[in-house]
Formats: sequence, structure tokens, C-alpha cells
Amino acid sequence: MDKKFKIAVSGAAYTKHCCKNIEKLSEEVGKEIVRQGCILVTGATTGAPYFAARGAKKAGGVSIGFSPAASERAHIKSYRLPTDVFDVIVYTGFDYSGRNLLMTRAADGIIIICGRMGTLNEFTIAFEDQKPIGVLEGSGGTADKIKSLIQRPFRGKMKIVYDKDPAKLVKKLIALIKKDKKQ
Repeated sequence: MDKKFKIAVSGAAYTKHCCKNIEKLSEEVGKEIVRQGCILVTGATTGAPYFAARGAKKAGGVSIGFSPAASERAHIKSYRLPTDVFDVIVYTGFDYSGRNLLMTRAADGIIIICGRMGTLNEFTIAFEDQKPIGVLEGSGGTADKIKSLIQRPFRGKMKIVYDKDPAKLVKKLIALIKKDKKQ
């Protein structure tokens, strides 16, 4: 059996600017991560990452959340973040920017769904670390801007795959992770 890869889902916590079916698409990404033998990692937040975690849970998989809070109490009371769909929550105590770094680095690959500035931050961390990245095309926000962002000069190898279909995107990302691990 293949090693269980950890795939992070980075996306909009607030989804009003995302595509109309963002909830269904995000949930399907979470389900596909589990169906294809992987573990889901998120920022233990609302919106697209939450929907993906809910999908992973429905598919019988494991979901790990990295919280910006230092404790469960702060996670719930101060940050007003959910706990119900996560099997494990790591309370980082590093606010959002520190959480983003730890979450992204803990994963073998990352999927970008819609997003705003936090998602862009997670993307740039993964990009600079040369991690395999999957982009759910047509989901709106940051995800739909990535192709134009990376047309500028960059260093290192580009490890990005794109697809509109959650199952195909997860499959492409897993192949990219396997290729990356061999090198």
C-alpha cells in the first residue's frame, strides 16, 4: 500500500466571492482526498476548508486542522472557529500567518480552492517551498488568479497542476507528490 500523503486544502473561509457551488466542490475535494487514500489537512477554519473537512469525514477519512489559536477555548471563543469535523486539531498559538506556515509545511501537497489573502499566503509558502500544488480552476478568488501570478519570473521548479474536476485534480496532485518524492 502507498504511504498516506497529507494533502492540505487552502481556501476561502468566507465564500461569498467564490463560485456558486463552492460548498459542494470543496466537500467533493475532501471526499476525493480520502477516497484516493490520503489524509486531509486544513487551517481548522470555516468556508472551503471546513467543507472539505466535512467531505473527508463523510468519506470516513482523517482530517487534521491547524488552528491559529493557542487552545481549544481560544479557537472557539476568540477565533470563533469550528471543531466538529476535525479528528485532530493542532493549536499552534501563532495566529493566522504562523498557522499558515506550519499547516503548509506539514502537508505533502496543497490544493487551492477559491481564496483571499490567507490562501494567497499559503500558496506562496507552498510555491517558495516547491511543494506540489493543485488548483481547483473555476472556484473563484485566488485560485483563478494563480496562472496569471506565476507568469512572472520565478526561481525553482514549478510543481502546479490544474483541473476543474475534484477527482481529477486530486489524482494529478498525488501523481505530482509521488514524482516529487522520488526526486
